[in-house]
Amino acid sequence: MNWYERYLENQNNSFLKRGKVFVLYGPRRVGKTELLKKLIAGFEGKKYSGTGNNLELREILSSPKLNSIITYFGKYDLVFIDEVQRIPKIGYALKLLTDHFPEMTIVASGSSSFELSNKIGEPLTGRNTTCILYPISIFELYTQLGGMKVAEQLENLLLFGSYPEILNAEVIEDKIEYLIALRDSYLFKDILELENIRNPSKLTDLLKLLAFQIGHEVSLSELGNNLGIAKQSVERYLDLLEKTFILKRVGGFSRNLRKEIVKSSRYYFWDNGIRNALINNFNPINQRNDRGMLWENFLFMERLKTKHYKRIFSNDYFWRTYDKQEIDLVEERDGNLFGYEFKYSPRKIKAPLAWQKAYPESGFQVISKENFLEFLI
Repeated sequence: MNWYERYLENQNNSFLKRGKVFVLYGPRRVGKTELLKKLIAGFEGKKYSGTGNNLELREILSSPKLNSIITYFGKYDLVFIDEVQRIPKIGYALKLLTDHFPEMTIVASGSSSFELSNKIGEPLTGRNTTCILYPISIFELYTQLGGMKVAEQLENLLLFGSYPEILNAEVIEDKIEYLIALRDSYLFKDILELENIRNPSKLTDLLKLLAFQIGHEVSLSELGNNLGIAKQSVERYLDLLEKTFILKRVGGFSRNLRKEIVKSSRYYFWDNGIRNALINNFNPINQRNDRGMLWENFLFMERLKTKHYKRIFSNDYFWRTYDKQEIDLVEERDGNLFGYEFKYSPRKIKAPLAWQKAYPESGFQVISKENFLEFLI
């Protein structure tokens, strides 16, 4: 199996600091554990590696007592805990470690952002560094393989996504089989284990509806009517699906112009392969009528990955008016606006007239197959 080099491997372990907790989180099956094991392999000193699945470790850390912490962990220079979202009150246990062992390096990983943020965030304010590990990005593939290899794999990336196992699978049937297993076994695992969901099948039904609404505003009331559940339940499900790295929400941009839509949201899937597995459609690009949706989803998420790894900070929006002028992605960076329209086939398109009038100093660019690499690297 090939190991695709991740961006974090080239950072000289700058995030592994004494007296600090480094938290790596992200979707299941994207290689968090393997990456962290690789990063700490060359660490000099006595190391401990454990997992939140270990009952004894969970018991010690979930009822943190100073004497126990000192006894069990006092001799280690580095502590690595995987699946940390399974340990109740883990934030307070990690705080005790950082308080009493300022020379210790602590590494934690997990697959559920809302659990990690709730359990780790407040106790470790100012003492932790967090990073998200996405499915493998175009930015990372380009660095390792070069532009032509990425271009040759573009259709596969649009159809099957970029989970490590998918990139390693050479046979299409193996890719499909893996995505279906991921869909059925891991997609809702954190939600079902950690939240009281009465109708888990509604999560799948909700995602299927959203799969056909990529690039369109979502009506919570309409989704609720289609699913036979309350609007408030839809809102809760969407929040959970976002916090478990299945969906990404983006809101509308406005500077208070009457014609601009701001109250609705759009949703993107973290991975194209997962989206296609949910609707059981892996047909080639030239046989699909949702090609535009796949392209938009792909570009939005890949741009997000690139900005995360390169530490480009922006507020992200879509822009649309009630008379249906729109821009797929608006980035607000350093006080400037940049608009991007996503078109699979190259086209010459001008910025919408309402956009030009309202924001004459803003940038505008169409991203197609011809220039997508420049946009993502």
